[in-house]
Amino acid sequence: MNAQDLIAELKRKFSISTDRDLAARLGMTEIALGNWKKRTEPLSVRQVANAIDKASQIAVTQSQHSMIRPIVEFFPIERTPIGINGKYSVMSSSSGAGKYRTGLKQELEAAKGLYIFYDTRGRALYAGQTKRQNLWKEMNLAFNRDRSAQVMTLVRHPTNNVAFVAANKKVRQPTDVNLKLHDLAAYFSAIEVADPMIDDLEALLVRAFPNDLLNFKMEKFGKAAKKKKA
Repeated sequence: MNAQDLIAELKRKFSISTDRDLAARLGMTEIALGNWKKRTEPLSVRQVANAIDKASQIAVTQSQHSMIRPIVEFFPIERTPIGINGKYSVMSSSSGAGKYRTGLKQELEAAKGLYIFYDTRGRALYAGQTKRQNLWKEMNLAFNRDRSAQVMTLVRHPTNNVAFVAANKKVRQPTDVNLKLHDLAAYFSAIEVADPMIDDLEALLVRAFPNDLLNFKMEKFGKAAKKKKA
């Protein structure tokens, strides 16, 4: 096999323009690739096989390093009103929020993957995922979503301007109250995950802590594989 033709075809196939980038992709040094280009005789079968083997090893290593990327862990939630409809954002995103929060929001807007909400003790409350929209949008939707699993027995106290009456004079009966994550969550974590792994990693989280999380659906493994077969 002619080395020059092989190198040209590999560059085209991988959309690579420089020898340096191609050498990195193949797991070779740039000098070794240069020696290939200088060859007048064809490459041996063993040389081609070794190149394929090294390239596959490099691909596995790169995929392992890029499959999961933590964005933020246990970030304190700053429940921030959105408009006048009783909805909230997980943190302020105004122009005065500061560089750290602005940067975090930009990261969440550019990524898809998994997110986890925690209570005030740092215990996981809810795990969710998104593949269709970015983490920032999905997290805020979940933050305001009604869920039947989030029911607590509480007393409803007046929110309007009325005089206080002690409980010994006016008994307020405890009742079941459906809460939202913005009533319960104190921290959140977000992880960027490669698309093929999102479903299975969410299933792993939910199935590992079935009695702790508020998730009402027991996610199953192999969603992506089943969809691909279908």
